[in-house]
Amino acid sequence: MPRYAAVTGWGHYAPEKVLTNKDLESIVDTNDEWIRTRTGISERRIAAPDESTSSMCSVAARRALDQAQMAAIDLDLVICASTTPDHLLPATACLIQHNLGAANAGAFDLNTACTGFVYALVVGTQFIQSGTYDRVLVVAGETLSRFLNWNDRNTCILFGDGAGAVVLEATDQPCGVLSSVLGSQGDGAHLLTIEGGGSKTPSSAESVASGEHYIHMKGSEIFKFAVRSMGQSAGEALSKAKITTSDLRKVIPHQANIRILKATQEALGLPWESLFINMDRYGNTSAASVPIALSEFIECEGASPGDNLLFVAFGGGLTWAAAVLRWADVDAIIAKRVEGPYAI
Repeated sequence: MPRYAAVTGWGHYAPEKVLTNKDLESIVDTNDEWIRTRTGISERRIAAPDESTSSMCSVAARRALDQAQMAAIDLDLVICASTTPDHLLPATACLIQHNLGAANAGAFDLNTACTGFVYALVVGTQFIQSGTYDRVLVVAGETLSRFLNWNDRNTCILFGDGAGAVVLEATDQPCGVLSSVLGSQGDGAHLLTIEGGGSKTPSSAESVASGEHYIHMKGSEIFKFAVRSMGQSAGEALSKAKITTSDLRKVIPHQANIRILKATQEALGLPWESLFINMDRYGNTSAASVPIALSEFIECEGASPGDNLLFVAFGGGLTWAAAVLRWADVDAIIAKRVEGPYAI
């Protein structure tokens, strides 16, 4: 019997503090109209001093588990996608596993920057399809505000903090990830970096003074890469899934820049309404952006069994990713959880 990996739980978390474009006018040389016109962003969320990537991911994960009507103890694996882990060691996934009480689960981190959730979704799906595990938590979170140079108006206006999560569960329903496209172009690694803090440039007074622990980005080069990679990978994923754009219920893209999304929409020949957009309220939350958008989409519009969703993203590395996901009959899977081959 074929095994599929259904999304049966979803949830997200955004910090309480809102930083508007008007607020930024008092911090850096910019203005609300300039930011909105070029990025589509009106505000973003900023983590409180006592919040971290693991704490935000844990909240999102609990909400996803509640939605799936599943206890953390029943998880087999926790995968955390993040560019801003709590520490270099231990893995943030281990902290989340402990916070949740998922004592039976393995845990590891995955870092492909803004494409992280899509990569992690594909990895988690393969653990289930192979028969290795039955229940996998995929969570993505970022605390990017702590890596921003608030004097650099080209980067500090873009990013925000938050987390999103999904529960993947084994089922015999033909659903879940139908196709995926993962790619990288390492010769562009220098275009989007946080150079300080790793083994090549350990933290020191000199690295802090020179700003090497901040995000550095070459915006125009990234824009060209994003437009090209988003359209191409989305088209490839649709082709591999043997569906067309007319078969899509919604496109849930990485929320980076409104102009990039408009270019992607035009490349796919889709109406603008086919894309779910929330960057105006959250900014670019990197790996967390797709799962936050997915969670909000399900809460706001809902999804029916058989609906096809397209995820597409680009990020540092440079990386790109796209996946087509077919929505499951979630209620039926939860109802059957007390019996059958995947019973808890």
